[in-house]
Amino acid sequence: MTKERMFVVEKLQSALFQTGDSPNELWVGMPEFVQEKIEPYATIIIRFSTADDLENFAQIVGQKLTKKTKSMWHPALERGTTTRKVYSNES
Repeated sequence: MTKERMFVVEKLQSALFQTGDSPNELWVGMPEFVQEKIEPYATIIIRFSTADDLENFAQIVGQKLTKKTKSMWHPALERGTTTRKVYSNES
């Protein structure tokens, strides 16, 4: 990062917290959040001799795969399934 960019970032960060409140003070009483990492049960390397073989396999598993695809989950992971979840206080 260039010195000029770092200066701009620092200026923006200081403007963001001009309220005088410390982020640590604001966090008091907030619920703990732990992001669980999803680990695969098994990993298999599959090699394809031709583009047709790759296309055929993509149809079989029902997922979009390209020559650049490095990994996939089966069944496909649903992205954004937690975007509409809300945390609330039980009191």
